[in-house]
This record gives sequence, C-alpha cells and structure tokens, in this order.
Amino acid sequence: MMAPETTGHEVATEAVGLYDPGESIMHHILDSPEIEIPLTHATIPLPQFEPIGGFLDLSITKHVAMMWFASAILILAFGLAGRRRGEVVPRGLRNVFEVFVLFIRDEVARRAMPKHGDRFLGYLLTTFFFILTCNLLGLIPGMATATGNISVTAALAVVSFLVIQVSGIREYGLAKHLGNLLPRGLPKALVPLMFVLEVMSNLIRPFALCIRLFANMMAGHVVILAFISLIFILASLFSPVIGYLAAPVAVVFALFVHFLELLVAFLQAFIFTMLTAQFIGMSVQPSH
Repeated sequence: MMAPETTGHEVATEAVGLYDPGESIMHHILDSPEIEIPLTHATIPLPQFEPIGGFLDLSITKHVAMMWFASAILILAFGLAGRRRGEVVPRGLRNVFEVFVLFIRDEVARRAMPKHGDRFLGYLLTTFFFILTCNLLGLIPGMATATGNISVTAALAVVSFLVIQVSGIREYGLAKHLGNLLPRGLPKALVPLMFVLEVMSNLIRPFALCIRLFANMMAGHVVILAFISLIFILASLFSPVIGYLAAPVAVVFALFVHFLELLVAFLQAFIFTMLTAQFIGMSVQPSH
C-alpha cells in the first residue's frame, strides 16, 4: 500500500515543530570553524590546527576571518584614499575619511589630551575604524560580528590597557606614574587603601570597555533573531497560519532593529575610542 501524500500544511507543521529558537540564536551569534554561504546549505571550512601545549588554539574561526576581512578593507580603502592626498580639495573616499579623522582628532584626542592628542591620534583612529568596520560587517547577511565575541573585545581592551599604562610610564617614569594614582594631600593613613582602590579602578576600566562593546553588539543581533524566531514560536504554539500572520509584524520590527544597529555600530566605535582617549589622558595628564 502506498503511503498517503504529505500535504504542505503537514510539512510546515513538522518543520515548525523541529525548530529550536535557542539553538538558532546561539548558532548565529557564536563563533564557528566555518563560514556559511547565505541562502544555501553550503559552508566554507576554515583551517583548524591542534592546540599548542594543549591550550593555545590557533585555529582560524569565522570571527578571525571577519577581523582579517575588516583589516583588508581598511588597508585597501585608506590606500585608495591616500592616492588623492595631493589634492587641495578632498573628494570621494578621501573626503569621507577626512570627516571622521578630523572629528576624532579635534573632538576626541585633543579634547581629552590637549598637549598629547596628536601623539595618540594614530592609535585612536586605528581603534575607531577597526571596531566600526567589524560592527558594520556583522550587519551584512552571511557575515559575522567579530566584536560580538568577548575574546575579541577583551583583546582590544587589553591593548588599550597597555597603551594607557605604558603612556603614563613613558611620560613620568614608573615611580611617578604610580604616584599619580593617588590624590595629592592625601593623609598617609589612607594611602594604602586608596592605592589599592586606584589600582582596581585601572583594572576595571578596560574590563568595562570589553563588556560594553561585547554586550551592545551581541544584544542587537539577539533581538533581531528573537523577532524572526517569534514567527516559528507562534506557529508551533498555535498553528502555521498564526505564524504566517505574525510574520509581517516580526519582520518590520526586525528591520527596525537592524537599522538601529547601524547607529549602534557607529556609536559603540565612538564610545570605545572616546573612553580610551579619556583614560590615556588621565594617565599622561593627571588632574592632581
């Protein structure tokens, strides 16, 4: 006897029942050893290596590839913009970059460090454009947000911490740099306590940079995926028809959050750069 044909409604119901929203969201935001090709089931495997010493894994992952891609984009874009450096009136790509460069120089670097702003401008610009490019790549279908990986933001925060501390040591020497952590005129009895608190404060600052960037970039993608998952959740709880009716509303909200993420991409790159500049300024130009 031939089995009865499966209707489209039954196929949709079975597919909805197999859908796991939690697994789908985690699959999209977590790192992966392969890159998925949009609108297909094909993937591009990335090189994997045995951990060195059992713990140092140098395998290439999706987020590593995204950082390399972001770096390549910046090198190419700035190389093309640099070819027009002889023009009196900037135009095209150079004009776009000049707007951001002048803003970071005048409103971030020089405002935080009036005497030393230009010295750290190169680092601040690199930080801003790298984070911004990684953020924007995550908004393109098939790409991934490297800054939504806490390992990436932690590495950026560690580099910022080293720049902050080395800058202060270079400016004043180790002993005086440590002395600048304490307010002047502090009673001697409070010196040990305040020193410990100031050291902890210097360690917490890069941690805050790390968590802020990671949480903001990951949260937006989770919200977008949650709206899309809502279609399948409603379909599984009630019926596929309810899922179809909810789809337009869910997609509209997902698109709204997606465009909001475009603003967040610029905002988070600016905030990370601005706070880094402020912390460097506090190290090379202490207020006390």
